Amino acid sequence: MLKFGTSGLRGLVAEMTDPVCAAWTAAFLAHLGREGRPGAVLVGRDLRPSSPRIAAACRGAIRDAGLTAIDCGVVPTPALALEAARRGLPAIMVTGSHIPFDRNGLKFYSGGDEITKADEDGIRAAFAVPQALAGAGAEEVAEIGPAYVARNVGFFGAGVLAGRRIGLWQHSAAGRDLTRATLEGLGAEVVVLGRTDDFVPIDTEAIADADAARIARWVREHRLDALVSTDGDGDRPLVADETGAVLRGDALGALAGHALGADAVACPLNASTALERSGWFAQVRRTRIGSPYVVAAIEALAAEGARLAVGYEANGGFLLGGAAEGPDGRRLAPLPTRDALAPICAVLAAAVRAGRPLSALVASLPQRITASDRLPDFPETASGPLLAALGRDADARARLLDGLAPVTAIDTLDGVRLTLATGDVVHLRASGNAPELRCYAEAATGEAAARLIALVLGRVASGLSRAA
Repeated sequence: MLKFGTSGLRGLVAEMTDPVCAAWTAAFLAHLGREGRPGAVLVGRDLRPSSPRIAAACRGAIRDAGLTAIDCGVVPTPALALEAARRGLPAIMVTGSHIPFDRNGLKFYSGGDEITKADEDGIRAAFAVPQALAGAGAEEVAEIGPAYVARNVGFFGAGVLAGRRIGLWQHSAAGRDLTRATLEGLGAEVVVLGRTDDFVPIDTEAIADADAARIARWVREHRLDALVSTDGDGDRPLVADETGAVLRGDALGALAGHALGADAVACPLNASTALERSGWFAQVRRTRIGSPYVVAAIEALAAEGARLAVGYEANGGFLLGGAAEGPDGRRLAPLPTRDALAPICAVLAAAVRAGRPLSALVASLPQRITASDRLPDFPETASGPLLAALGRDADARARLLDGLAPVTAIDTLDGVRLTLATGDVVHLRASGNAPELRCYAEAATGEAAARLIALVLGRVASGLSRAA
């Protein structure tokens, strides 16, 4: 059964039949029709094998509703959102991002903005009611990638990365060619690596050890100043410095926000407390995990008078809530959906302008290091009782954290987040996109955070805490 998670509608490919995808598309259109029916809808997709069929089903439903379906082909999600905002049209992105290969999903946009949780409720309500067909609509094809490239090159400046040798791990990312065009437009020498015709579900929040080793090897072998990549649909960045060390997404988000001159930041609970400890931002607002919650917090910060509110997630997805201004008067228009390219460009350009290697820029942040991992095939029937027990039962927490410092604070805004007397953090929650149990940790070093993750997930997997 398809359901909304932290990042759109997700489900098994076997369940995403053409009639089901068409029905959800019709429900989205019916929900939009309450505020004035659009004349056209943009449709984009990633490179998953199931995405072309699903996108075709969505376009068919748009035509059946008497509207024009605009086929944008394979594009990164933020490029589709940017074009939707420019045209003032809704959009549907067919993507499963990083989730397992047997799954896919739909992301809905209203005029370039991510749909809210209230919109999700409206779409669900419309899905329960069969929609009348208005007649055959039309179909068009649009090439929207160049505008996404121009957005970043125009703001950060052609030639700003001149003399820098940047590796680009392309794998099967939807925006791999646009990322290359952007980096080259900024003057970098780009070394293309790891391009594949087979879909690879890269999760920028939980880089596999083999991938981390490969990245470090590439950086050494090709004498790179940095290596960059994105997840499958191009809304989560991956950046490694000149030593081959991969930046955590929360470090990248804080550095990008600082580089763009933000005075207010919204981010989920699982991002590191280096954000507050940096002192770079006048306001910080913590949220549940999921970009709709971050978007809502950005809007609240702007309404409260923030000059430039941005948001980011621990997986690196970056949201620009207002127009950023460069020192030369150039402006980067708002894009309040997760983006990978702007934060990549921001930190690379910031390092160049500071005359420092990327690792030195990262070292300017307080050294609070986060780690994350997950237990796959961990359904809600198992995670629900576990999290409930940890939230209410001191004995359950003691069994899970035996041998560690006492718990000094418990936050149940999203899962269970436990702060220890040492300042270290352990945070468990059920994934909103797949049957997985996510575990996040924060400590003074990466090794300590990784040990916390291994200890906690090992105990959960062994059933010591699940039986609590």
